[in-house]
Amino acid sequence: MVQEAKRSEDTTEAVPAGTAKLRPATPDSVTVIDSSYQGQLRCQASHGPSGSVLETDAPTDNQGQGARFSPTDLVATALSTCILTIMGIVAERHGWPLQGCQARVEKTMSSEPPRRIAQLTVWITLPEGLEERQRRVLQRAAEQCPVKLSLEGSVPITLHWT
Repeated sequence: MVQEAKRSEDTTEAVPAGTAKLRPATPDSVTVIDSSYQGQLRCQASHGPSGSVLETDAPTDNQGQGARFSPTDLVATALSTCILTIMGIVAERHGWPLQGCQARVEKTMSSEPPRRIAQLTVWITLPEGLEERQRRVLQRAAEQCPVKLSLEGSVPITLHWT
C-alpha cells in the first residue's frame, strides 16, 4: 500500500535534454491551469487549452500592489462572466439578442479573520426589447451558472435584475 501511494505521488521523471515529456491525457471534464509565484505577491497562471496567460496581484489591503486582479477578484469575475456566458448559450440557442447585456459584481471581503469573501452581489442588466418570458428564461439560466452553484453554501450571493 505504501509503495502504491509513493508511485502515484511520484509524477516527476528525468528525461534526456531536448526531448519533450508529454503530460498524461486528461478527460474533457478536466482543465489544467498551471500557476507560478513570480515574487512580490504576484502570480502567473497559464490556461492549458488556450495558452492564455493572466497575472494576479495581492490587493493593497493585504500587503499587495493591487496592480492586477486579486485571486478573490477572479472568483467574483468568474461569477459574473459565468452568468453572462450561460445566458448567452441560452439566448443563442433560441435566437434571442443578448448583445449589450452587462453584469457588475461587488465583492465584499470579511472584516474579521479569517480573510475570505463575505458577499458577492451581482447587478445584471438585460438588453431592452426582450419579452418577459425571455427575461424569465434567462434569469432561470443564470441561477444555474456553474460558478454560482459551486459557491452556494460558502459565499452569500445576491442577483439583482434590471
